[in-house]
Amino acid sequence: MRTKIILDEEEIPKKWYNVAADLPTPLDPVLNPATGKPLDPKDLEPIFPKGLIKQELSTERWIDIPEEVRDIYRLWRPTPLYRAHRLEKVLNTPARIYYKYEGVSPAGSHKPNTAIPQAYYNMKEGVERIATETGAGQWGSGLSLATALFGIECRVYMVRASYDQKPYRRSMMRAWGAECIASPSNLTESGRAVLKDHPDTSGSLGIAISEAVEDAATHDNTNYALGSVLNHVLTHQSVEGLELKKQFELTDDYPDVIYGCVGGGSNYPGVCFPFIPDKLKDKKDLRMVACEPTACPTLTKGLYAYDFGDTAQLTPLLKMYTLGHDFVPPAIHAGGLRYHGDAPLLCNLVHDGIIEAQAFHQNEVFEAATIFTRSEGILPAPESSHAIKPAIDEARECKKTGEKKTIVIALSGHGHFDLSSYDAYHDGTLEDYEYPAELVKQSLAKLPKL
Repeated sequence: MRTKIILDEEEIPKKWYNVAADLPTPLDPVLNPATGKPLDPKDLEPIFPKGLIKQELSTERWIDIPEEVRDIYRLWRPTPLYRAHRLEKVLNTPARIYYKYEGVSPAGSHKPNTAIPQAYYNMKEGVERIATETGAGQWGSGLSLATALFGIECRVYMVRASYDQKPYRRSMMRAWGAECIASPSNLTESGRAVLKDHPDTSGSLGIAISEAVEDAATHDNTNYALGSVLNHVLTHQSVEGLELKKQFELTDDYPDVIYGCVGGGSNYPGVCFPFIPDKLKDKKDLRMVACEPTACPTLTKGLYAYDFGDTAQLTPLLKMYTLGHDFVPPAIHAGGLRYHGDAPLLCNLVHDGIIEAQAFHQNEVFEAATIFTRSEGILPAPESSHAIKPAIDEARECKKTGEKKTIVIALSGHGHFDLSSYDAYHDGTLEDYEYPAELVKQSLAKLPKL
């Protein structure tokens, strides 16, 4: 048995929720690295459309979703909320486990929630081409879909480790008409500089971002798009949490804890941010836990400081938890979680103690994913599985204590293109990487001096 809680397509949110309006501590400004002063919005116009720049800087609580965007959302939204009865039975727990499943989108993850509006606003301003980066390929797939729907060219710089590990993700991008390039590449100055010093590098999101930003800045017809980290991205993703709140109204239940994976921070804030007013204003006893890999423990081991969003230091400075902009994480299979920093909005709430953070090793994550898929039938992405691990732990603890907690998993996508990762786990060849303390120390020593 598996209970499916669905909404009618007319219940797709008509407005995005912007958590910046409800932060107890105001967000630190984005800084111009050349001057150390708050960024002028005009500085972003060479690579972003004005519609997105306005959203990036907005502190309005609600932002209208264009009807053209909602119309495309209807291809897969609202996404289902499942009650995991089979998993509960396997764990023999009194806890109630739910998961909000974004793997039903055409790209197989949550990424189109922001890819569609980003492509839309670029199209409205006549942009012909978009350059971007991708880690495991979910964002590259999502943007490739969006640009195909709006008739825009797309080039995706895919982190080398994932480019090699996940060939069918790049096949999907090509099917939608996008060009997929292994990063670092010889197509950009920043890529060539990395390859000169580290020809065998596995790459990183920081390097791929540098290449995509440089590409956009050096082509008049090209803008840049980012699938995580920035405020407008997290705002677009709020459709997940807004739907989730409506779905819980239908269940006569409410979460005690919400778990979600975090790399740069798009999916999890999308799920939990709409619940922030419940926690802060209505004093709901709700835990929110951001889950990351021990190999790239940004929130749990990083420094809360201003840093560049990319390796080549082309981006503005963001106040965030960071492991250092030139830190290259080990080539774990959860490629979407290999980013040195995190979204400033998320980091702000973690720093204030409103959201918690935990980190996990690869093997324990895949063990939890295997329990999940053998009970619920869905093969989760390695990234999403970082949220399944602590949810199972929580359910097992409920078995000991008899507590009937309501546990929610943000299941951000399926793992159909991650089968080599599962093979490595089942073959016993999957490695657990320890926190690379010395490498992080070296990288943090290079933080910008303000």
